[in-house]
Amino acid sequence: MSKTLALFSVLLLTLLSAPARARAGAMPSSVRTGLPVEHAVPPLIAQIEKRTFEYFWHTTDPVNGLAPDHAPGPSFSSIAAVGFALTAYPIGVERSWITRDQAITRVLRTLRFFRDAPQGKAASGITGYQGFYYHFLDMRTGRRWPGIELSTIDTALLMGGVLFDMSYFDRDTPREHRIRELARALYERVDWPWMQVDPPLVSMGWTPEQGFIKANWQGYNEGMILYIEALGSPTHPIRKDAWSAWTATYDRTWGDYYGREQLGFAPLFGHQYSESWIDFRGIRDAYMRGKGIDYFINSRRATESQRDYAIADPMGWTGYGRNLWGLTACDGPGDFVLDQGGRKRIFFGYAARGAGLRGTRDDGTIAPTAALGSIAFAPGIVIPMVEAMQAKYGRFIDGPYGYVDAFNPSFHETGVPLRTGKVIPGVGWVDSERLGIDQGPILLMIENYRSGFVWRVMRRNPYIRRGLQRAGFTGGWLDGHPATQ
Repeated sequence: MSKTLALFSVLLLTLLSAPARARAGAMPSSVRTGLPVEHAVPPLIAQIEKRTFEYFWHTTDPVNGLAPDHAPGPSFSSIAAVGFALTAYPIGVERSWITRDQAITRVLRTLRFFRDAPQGKAASGITGYQGFYYHFLDMRTGRRWPGIELSTIDTALLMGGVLFDMSYFDRDTPREHRIRELARALYERVDWPWMQVDPPLVSMGWTPEQGFIKANWQGYNEGMILYIEALGSPTHPIRKDAWSAWTATYDRTWGDYYGREQLGFAPLFGHQYSESWIDFRGIRDAYMRGKGIDYFINSRRATESQRDYAIADPMGWTGYGRNLWGLTACDGPGDFVLDQGGRKRIFFGYAARGAGLRGTRDDGTIAPTAALGSIAFAPGIVIPMVEAMQAKYGRFIDGPYGYVDAFNPSFHETGVPLRTGKVIPGVGWVDSERLGIDQGPILLMIENYRSGFVWRVMRRNPYIRRGLQRAGFTGGWLDGHPATQ
């Protein structure tokens, strides 16, 4: 199966497995450009953040702003990865890795591309329709990658970066004023109600060949940001009851997992994507008020439980424990059924791996983004694990742009055609790619842990605030109280 089809299949498989379903510690004072560093980090974590930023800065097309789905090698663009890239640039400014003018130039080119790219019903030669964009685009032309859907969630992740830049670039200069104009125009053009085949829920997407995808976004998963953006739209908002429809299936995955009551979603990306941008600390909707926690605490519990799953290691994978854990959607060695010591083992290529109350899928493949994207939730278990992982595997999995997407210490077969990567004797399978949608949570969540920067900027965004309020969120920073960690 091609990666394009595999990624789309993961989306649908994840939906079915859940309810209806990218060298100093603290920064020296000489380069602190307004970031209140709340948490000093070990040099390794600071290095990972910088290298992951460089992935976006150097692999994104500097002319049209399109970020590759994966690198190195030929790739289509992922519009979700563009959303992470648009957020990466201001992080680079605040960390003094690039200048503000450099970031402005890159952001303007990106926003202008999406504003001017053709929209329409045609099956080819088009970038989007009704304000939405195709999941994957040709890196050079920016047109629809063949057979790919107009994606609601990927458009929402793209808009996460668009809205972030709208709030960050707030100076009274012509170019920053232009960023705000373009960002507002792109967001306000998205016709969210058009994607409601089954109102008040939102469809997963549309293609010119087959029309609307019958599956809708219904919680709990990464779709929170989609509904919050759709509720906050000043031009094409969805009805307020969409949030209660989104949460209606929550009880199916609420329960105790490794000693912690939580709202479950097995792959950790489902906890990380929305929270990379939106600060859920201390704010609650009706469902979470009834449970006495917030989504941030829920994600902390999910992270801690996944670590405990690895300690228990019910499937007997190599290396699992408190110093090696982390399951999410990621690359893998390939789709194989192998005999290992008389035991049948099933391995996957790109797949939504995870451990939870429902939908557990585990083939021994570890994704660094799973733990690092949760560093803001549970730094006390993430940082030691990453340090131990680096000490044992760093020379095989680390590089100029940070960690490869995934590796598998249990996979040592050399006589099978690998999907990506290679098998290293004594180590196992090691990927050769990095994925934008996995690099993104690493960068954004390290920065959120260190300074709260992305959260702080997004708390100022009027559309995000409106969307949260229309969804029924109250308390915390929405009511003027300090956001605490």
